[in-house]
Amino acid sequence: MAIYFCKRKFSLLVALPFFYGQHASASETLHELAQDLQTGKTTASQIFDAYDARIKMYNPALQAVSTRNPKARADALAADLAADHADQKQKPRGSLAGLPLLLKDNIAVQGMVTTAGSLALADNLAAQDAPVVARLRAAGAIILGKANLSEWANLRSSQSTSGWSSVAGQTRNPYAPERSPCGSSSGSGAAVAARLIPAAIGTETDGSIVCPASVNGLVGLKPTIGLVSRTGIVPLSHSQDTAGPMTLNVRDAAMLLNVMAGSDAQDPITRLANHHRSKDYTAGLQATALQGKRLGIVRKLVDGYDTETKALFDQSLTILIAQGATVVDQIDLPYLEELDKDELTVLLYEFKADLNAYLAKTPATVKTRSMADVIAFNKQHADTVMPYFAQELMEQAQAKGKLSDAAYRQASARIKLRAGRQGIDVVLKKYKLDALIAPTTGTAWLIDYKAGDVLEGSASSPAAIAGYPHLTVPMGQVRGLPVGLSLFAGAWSEAKLLNMGYAFEQARPALSAPSLATTATAANK
Repeated sequence: MAIYFCKRKFSLLVALPFFYGQHASASETLHELAQDLQTGKTTASQIFDAYDARIKMYNPALQAVSTRNPKARADALAADLAADHADQKQKPRGSLAGLPLLLKDNIAVQGMVTTAGSLALADNLAAQDAPVVARLRAAGAIILGKANLSEWANLRSSQSTSGWSSVAGQTRNPYAPERSPCGSSSGSGAAVAARLIPAAIGTETDGSIVCPASVNGLVGLKPTIGLVSRTGIVPLSHSQDTAGPMTLNVRDAAMLLNVMAGSDAQDPITRLANHHRSKDYTAGLQATALQGKRLGIVRKLVDGYDTETKALFDQSLTILIAQGATVVDQIDLPYLEELDKDELTVLLYEFKADLNAYLAKTPATVKTRSMADVIAFNKQHADTVMPYFAQELMEQAQAKGKLSDAAYRQASARIKLRAGRQGIDVVLKKYKLDALIAPTTGTAWLIDYKAGDVLEGSASSPAAIAGYPHLTVPMGQVRGLPVGLSLFAGAWSEAKLLNMGYAFEQARPALSAPSLATTATAANK
C-alpha cells in the first residue's frame, strides 16, 4: 500500500496568492478556506475553479495529479446550493463542506479507476467509495481527483524510483523539479506543496506518508494501525497499511483525522477505533502544548545526515526546549538494526496474500486476477511498465508460501514485539517520555533511474512496524529544500502528537513555499 526503501548509512508556509472569482486571497489551508466559506467570502465552486486553474498550469510539469474527477465541479455547485439551504434552515454543515481534496490513486472512489499506478489496473473501475472516502464525502469534502504514486506503492523493485508510475509518469518535487518527491504518496505530497490542492490523503506502510510530507515541506500523519479503515484501498501489508492526512499545517491534519478516524465493520482491525479516537483532534492544539513534555532523541536515527541537516535539527531542539519541553538525548531504541530483514519478509508474504485477495474481488474488466498475473502483465508490457527498473520484489513475494508458514509467523511476531512492546513502549516508560524525535529524512535527492532512491536516513520504520502513530512537521530548509521533524509514540497517541507538533509549528520560523515560476515555464513549453 505504501513504502519506500532506504539505503541507510548506518508553519504556516508562505502563501501563493490566487483568486476566488473576483476575490483575491492568500487563504490556502483547509481551516482558512472553511472560514472563507462560512463568512461568504467565497464559494465552493470558486475554490474549485481556483485549484482547477493551478492544476492546469502546473501539473503538466509536476505530474502530481493523475486523474480528475469529472463530477467534482458539479459536486462543488451542489455544495453551494446546500450551503444556501443550510443558511435558511439553520442546519450545521459538515466540517469539510465545500473543501477540495485529492486522494492517492490506490483508494477507491466511485466511478473512478483505482490503479495503484499500474497499467495492469487501468480498468479497475470502483463501484463504490472506500469507507474513508465515504466519511470525507459525508463531511462535505469535494473529491477533486486522484494523485500519482510510486507504482505498486514502491514494493515492485528495490531499485524503484519514487514518484514514477506507468499510469502517470514521474512526479517531481515542487521545490526542485529535478529532485524526488519521495514515495509512495508522491503525488499527494507534491500537489499540496505546489498548492494544487489544500490537502490530500496518502497511505503508508513504512515511510510513504511521512517521507513525501517531509521532503515537500508538509505535515504528514501516519495514524495508529486500526484507527482508519483500509477497506477499498489496494493493499500491501495488512499489518502496516494505513491511510493518513498530508496538509499544510497541523490543524488541517487534525481536521481531516476527525473525519477519517473510526471503526469499519469491513475492516476488523478497526474494531477499537471508535473507543480510542478523540472526539476532536483540534481541541488540544495550543501554543503551550509542549510545556512539561519529555522528548527523547533517538541518536541512531540522527546519525548519517549532513552537517546542515544536523544543525537544523539542533535548532529545532532549541525551539522545543524554549517552549517548555525537556529533551533527553542518547536514547537507544532496542533492536533498531534487526528490524529491516524481518520487515521485508513480512511485507513480501503479506503483499502476495493481500494483493491476491484484493484482485480476486476486482471487476471482471480487470484481467490481472493475482500477483502472478501482474508479474506476467509486466513482462508482456515491459517497454511501458518496466522501462527503468524491474519487479524482483514482486517475484520474491510470489515465491513466498502461505501466511501459515513458520517463517512468516515467526518474523511477524518478532518484529511487532521488538518494535512495539520491547522497543518504543519500553523506552517511553523507562525515560518517562511523551514521544521520540528525530529528523524524518534528509533533503530530496536527485531523480536517477539507474541509482533509484538513495536517502541519508529515515525515522519511519519503528512506528511503522509497531503500528504506532508518526507525525512529521516541517522544521526548516537546507539549501532551499524542506526537512521534517518526526514525533512518534505509543498506540492511539495521535492527539498528543498533534498537540506537540502544533506547538512546535507555532514557535518555528515561517517557511518558504516553492517558487513555481520555473515549473510553469517548463510546463508551457
